[in-house]
Amino acid sequence: MELDARTVGMVALGALALIQTARLTWRSTARRWSLARMRARARRGERDAERLLARAGYRVTQRQARARATYRVDGDPREVEVVADLLVTRRGRTYVAEVKTGARAPDPTHRATRRQLLEYGHAFDADGVLLVDVEAGRVSRVVLPTRGAAAGPWLAVAAGFAGGVFAGWLLFGA
Repeated sequence: MELDARTVGMVALGALALIQTARLTWRSTARRWSLARMRARARRGERDAERLLARAGYRVTQRQARARATYRVDGDPREVEVVADLLVTRRGRTYVAEVKTGARAPDPTHRATRRQLLEYGHAFDADGVLLVDVEAGRVSRVVLPTRGAAAGPWLAVAAGFAGGVFAGWLLFGA
């Protein structure tokens, strides 16, 4: 049986379409499986983190805690919702706890983690932020920088000096 060029071209085009469809289906399925594995790992990590926090004396008060933050863009308010893994308490203080697994994510200098911690510190009315590294079994308190952090002690010294000069001027006068 002899096939003409047009038939061969149509068969090749059909085979190529079939291969492309299979490739795209596999890619989509693999992505869903990967996301499902990541979600399962995150859920296990959060359960393990709760046990780790309990051993460190913290009590979980809320899972998937939500807070609202308002940003102003050109004067217009833009409200966003922020979701943290856990809210916990210890010794009458409340903390936002961010649970991390993996190699890079538990590092507070990792860009995505650093941004999350800063956002939680801004959005939640809490006494502090905790970073829970599940795989290392470590709970770390993270002190977030403030805008005037660099000037902190020098500003206090300068204010004290100025106050002293002013008091001396009042007492021993002009």
